[in-house]
Amino acid sequence: MDRKNNVYLMYAIVFLQGLIFYGPIATLYRQHRGISMYDIFLIESISWILMIIFEVPWGFFADRFGYKKTLIISNFIYFFSKIIFYEAHSFGMFLLERVFLSLALSGISGCDIALLYSSAGEDESEKVIGRYSAVATAGFLAASLLSTAIVGRSMDETALLTIIPYGLAALLTFFLRDIEMAQERRPKLRKSLKNALRNRQILLIVISAALGREVIQAVSVFLNQAQYIRSGIDIKYFGILTAAVQIIPLSAAKAHAVSERLGKLSGMLLLYSIIAVSCLTLIFTRSAPLSILCIILAAGSMSLAAPMALDMQNKSITTGDRATILSVYAMGGDLIGALFNPVIGGAADVSVEAAFAVCFIICILVCLTLLIYRKKSKEEII
Repeated sequence: MDRKNNVYLMYAIVFLQGLIFYGPIATLYRQHRGISMYDIFLIESISWILMIIFEVPWGFFADRFGYKKTLIISNFIYFFSKIIFYEAHSFGMFLLERVFLSLALSGISGCDIALLYSSAGEDESEKVIGRYSAVATAGFLAASLLSTAIVGRSMDETALLTIIPYGLAALLTFFLRDIEMAQERRPKLRKSLKNALRNRQILLIVISAALGREVIQAVSVFLNQAQYIRSGIDIKYFGILTAAVQIIPLSAAKAHAVSERLGKLSGMLLLYSIIAVSCLTLIFTRSAPLSILCIILAAGSMSLAAPMALDMQNKSITTGDRATILSVYAMGGDLIGALFNPVIGGAADVSVEAAFAVCFIICILVCLTLLIYRKKSKEEII
């Protein structure tokens, strides 16, 4: 029963952390506070590098000292990052906020999924992880709807109000129950790294998921606002649009149904193909309805594909150092983000069309990576 309580508490925590009231105007908010589009992508790249540095030590800490302690520390750092974000008016302060955010996210990354997987059990893990993603989306959906009214009063107020739910989420973390890990001895970092790299094939899934995440981060967080302006949409509707985009990603709770019908690999290939077509369309269109539809389809497809990839990663781990190995995988994803984010950012400085073209090419790389995984899996069976 305690383990099931962990699942519901994690749902509550991630819902509260989805209440990012400045989300629909995140890019415009930063520009209003004095930093450029180039600065935004530069800070994002630095953030990925910091997460690479922090990921594995955090995972190792979680396996040695427990998931609960790790999440408490990480969620309080996350809370402090929102305070810094509200106070930021310069490149240096926004960079400091990102340092805190990177430290928090790298601590949560892997640890939250390891706790959910251990609490739910192998049979229920994909459903629970999918619902976890959907609940986070539901939080962001609620914040986006409320943001429309808040923006009308003040951009700054959206950042101020975001601090409150993050503080509540940090406090809820204290009520989690730690998992007793069945290990003969605490893991050694070198052995954990070897365990993570032993299964070379699963690294292809890690790579494809990281590339897909980078595309959706760019499309649904940064480029969408530029595309809305390009399509002639007034800023006052951004909150409603962001909410609309989040409705389909709620389907992440049903990711297991897609994988059961199509199989995880075929399902992921279909979903990433939809993202690729959406990015290709966004290169050429200035139609507001078509732009909104493409962004919704891209975000929704990724919300279904991500739980499948996470479940495959979890099921590939047979040793007790789950959080460390998941952190190694996350570190690999962060490295990919650090490499590709400046490319998308550089393209965005040229034009929004160029940025969507880069995203389309990355989606093709994702599909090719998954096809290589399928071929290698068949060869292993033979």
